[in-house]
Amino acid sequence: MLLDELVKLTERHRLACPLYRDYTDSTFADVAVAGSLADIPYLPVRAFKQFDLKSVQDADVYKVMRSSGTSGSYSRIFLDRATARRQTLALSQCFAEHFGSGRFPMLVIDSQKTVEDRLSFSARTAGINGFSMFSRGRCFALDERMKLEIEAIKSFLSDHAGKTIFMFGFTSVIWADFLKGLEDQGQRLDLTDAFLLHGGGWKKLENERVSNNSFKVRIEQLTGCHRIHNYYGMVEQTGTIFIECEHGNMHATAQSDVITRDPVTHRRLPHGETGLIHVFSSIQESYPGHSILTEDVGRT
Repeated sequence: MLLDELVKLTERHRLACPLYRDYTDSTFADVAVAGSLADIPYLPVRAFKQFDLKSVQDADVYKVMRSSGTSGSYSRIFLDRATARRQTLALSQCFAEHFGSGRFPMLVIDSQKTVEDRLSFSARTAGINGFSMFSRGRCFALDERMKLEIEAIKSFLSDHAGKTIFMFGFTSVIWADFLKGLEDQGQRLDLTDAFLLHGGGWKKLENERVSNNSFKVRIEQLTGCHRIHNYYGMVEQTGTIFIECEHGNMHATAQSDVITRDPVTHRRLPHGETGLIHVFSSIQESYPGHSILTEDVGRT
């Protein structure tokens, strides 16, 4: 079913986005035939940084999102209302599969300033606003200067004593601002019964050689939280994320899938081999983001 949806989306975007049609015609032999996911035409993720790719009229653009720009340039993603709704529904289903369908007091490891600018929909803004639908009351852990608001955090935890706390933030912000803030102030928090969902910003931590395991260890040392789930996702496929389970593996949803490709030949690699991550999503209707070859390395 996913393959059929992706084939239909390819044709939809070819008809509606001339730039995408020219690209697929010149790069792929037969876009009308796809016997497997590997046969679906793909865009390199960098294309969204270099071109405005959309399959809707300008008047139908509801929101323009942009990437975090950690590599120095930004992707621009054009959403109509239907695609935005599909993204929200997909995200809700994915979250419920891992954490249940309830709502939780939410400790946002970021500044409220990040979500106040309605004209700038960054990846962090999208993440906070998107996951806030699972919250019942929010507290922002950092002030507008990205400094720790320790008294506000303690008050929030006191108000919700005995409840499961949902912690959310970008990995780099949690590491550089939240955890460093706790250490600098000599603070420890009791978040033993909380769970943390985090993702994005790993590139900023490369120079510090921060691994997924060392990140988890530091979180547990300073907060007691041991339910820590990394997720893989990107603004180019907002709504489609791969959440880490307790065994350290990322899982696709019914609306998504992933394969890996050889970095040089781009041929599909068998399971167990490491290569470039190629992600699929059936919910991206307003722009050709249903099949993207990333610049990230992984193993399926």
